[in-house]
Amino acid sequence: MLGSCLAHPPHLPLGPPLRLPENPPIPRRAVLAALAAGTAATLLTGCFSASGTSAEGTRDGRLRVAMMQPPRSGLSPLSDDAFKLSRWSTAETLVRLDRDGDAVPALATGWKQTDRTWTFTLRKGVTFHDGTALTARSVVTSLTAATAASPKPRILDGVDLTVRATGPHTVAVTTGTADPLVPQRLSSPQLSILAARAYRGRIVSPVGAGTGPFELVKVSGTASATLNRYDGYWGGKAKATGIDVTFVPDGTARAAALRSGEADIVEAVPVSQAALLDPKLITEVPMPRTNTLYLNTASGPFKDAGLRAAAREAIDAGQIVKGVYEGRADVAAGLLGPALPWAAKLRGKVTHPAAGDPKGARITIGTFTDRAELPEVAQVLQQQLRAAGFQVTLDVREYANIEADALAGKFDAFILSRATVLDSGDPAAYLFSDFAGSGSFNIAQLADPAVDRTLTTASGAATGDVRRRDIMRAEAAVLATDAAVPLLHERVIQGDAANVRGAAHDPRERELVTIDTFVE
Repeated sequence: MLGSCLAHPPHLPLGPPLRLPENPPIPRRAVLAALAAGTAATLLTGCFSASGTSAEGTRDGRLRVAMMQPPRSGLSPLSDDAFKLSRWSTAETLVRLDRDGDAVPALATGWKQTDRTWTFTLRKGVTFHDGTALTARSVVTSLTAATAASPKPRILDGVDLTVRATGPHTVAVTTGTADPLVPQRLSSPQLSILAARAYRGRIVSPVGAGTGPFELVKVSGTASATLNRYDGYWGGKAKATGIDVTFVPDGTARAAALRSGEADIVEAVPVSQAALLDPKLITEVPMPRTNTLYLNTASGPFKDAGLRAAAREAIDAGQIVKGVYEGRADVAAGLLGPALPWAAKLRGKVTHPAAGDPKGARITIGTFTDRAELPEVAQVLQQQLRAAGFQVTLDVREYANIEADALAGKFDAFILSRATVLDSGDPAAYLFSDFAGSGSFNIAQLADPAVDRTLTTASGAATGDVRRRDIMRAEAAVLATDAAVPLLHERVIQGDAANVRGAAHDPRERELVTIDTFVE
């Protein structure tokens, strides 16, 4: 029942693409209020009590968490599911990032660089959830699995990396060329270190294999996950006794879970629902996430640079921020937003090609339902581009059912909400992944030698001001192609029940429940 009532809400069916009306006949706020009071309540009935917690509260000390996206790859740490493991504090990396994006110790206590090799000293006394000890061999197994994965974790795009044990508690990580970002790369949740039991052929299972304060003990498909406190955690005893996770793709249902007391922590509260909640229950933080319209440069109408320019000129991002996000976002001046304050200071003028005449060119824009605002963004863009002379069709599905088509270049345009420093705290990896000819997430199908050169330079630059300037040059080179039209920079809105203490509010979306999170 849990999976059927939340994993695929009835008003967002799987199957044929969702065709959106251009002008909803009922005021948007009235529709949302009705959904929150009725449909969402029906969806939630009984769902959050399925994992063994009481509907009246979490008297046993467990936390009930409503997550947005269900697992896509069985919670494999080599996929984007790794960020769920990180947010539940069950899988850990050699290093982590501080607020400034600098690498600080985690499972490794220190490191040093010699030319192309970084040597990491491991923390002693760490055990995995299956009771085995963390050793250099454990690290070699996990990192080697990541380098051999297909596709590779994004953070390893363009990186030739090998790892070997140099002692029981030391490992050497060597790259094909000198890489100043190796510590930051190893902070990516996709490079979590797991016990040997996690690796069975091509399958990587984190169940009972992490090192964090919470042990993942059960995964129920795309419906739920259960974690118990791991009392052998090297960092001390967690304040909560466990975490009961329910995957709730529907944003209205997530907000209703907070409002009704069915969930203690709710991630990614939709902007449309924020105004309907008690302001004391939500936290809003500018985040390094940009909503961007990717234009297919390899095939279809947008292979023509002039038509890409025409699309860019037709778009009024301010209308989207005001009408869809109700002012809870920032109009984009570039791909990198206010969460990186240095970006605006270093951004220069971009020269774009002249706009052509669409002449009724037919285009299909794809996006997904998992982020509740994106279908509405698609509607607004449809209207704006039609006014400019394009014929526009929308194709809107759940993300799991549309990602492959987007990466294969089957859309003329695609609207994506994209974290720009999610993996390393450094935007060079995002820029390379999304816009390099060999990038693994190149939805725009961009293959521009000039862009590739700037991306390579930025990726190899030393950390600090030099690297930041090179990153902004790379951003300018991408924007000059009109392969991507940045629309806005999001703010993360998280809901915490009034009796929740110590929940993390992380712009990078790496932390959520920590060792210090509990319910009074």
